Amino acid sequence: MNFHDDLKITMHKYVKMIYNITKSFPKDELYGITSQIRRSSMSVILNYIEGYARRKGVNCKVYINFLEISYGSLKESKYLLYFSYEQGLIKEIDYKEILKLNDKVGKMLWSIIKK
Repeated sequence: MNFHDDLKITMHKYVKMIYNITKSFPKDELYGITSQIRRSSMSVILNYIEGYARRKGVNCKVYINFLEISYGSLKESKYLLYFSYEQGLIKEIDYKEILKLNDKVGKMLWSIIKK
């Protein structure tokens, strides 16, 4: 498996875990934090995929721009996870597990951006 596939699989796991964790969020948060954390986590993988598709030739700067957006969305979702944990919406075990995935994705993305 190459780096690109490994990163996509890790991002996919991250998004799936976010969706599973947020299923237990209160219904009154459906259009609040639930929606926001889901959208920000989905933005991580979608911006990566779109940037990867545009990475050829002169579009290298475009690729990096999409990676930076993906990285920013990852940081946004990390804060939303922290806030949700602080509010008692996420169990500690789930919080620690999702943070590990968040950090892994972040390191992988950053390794491409800094090149």
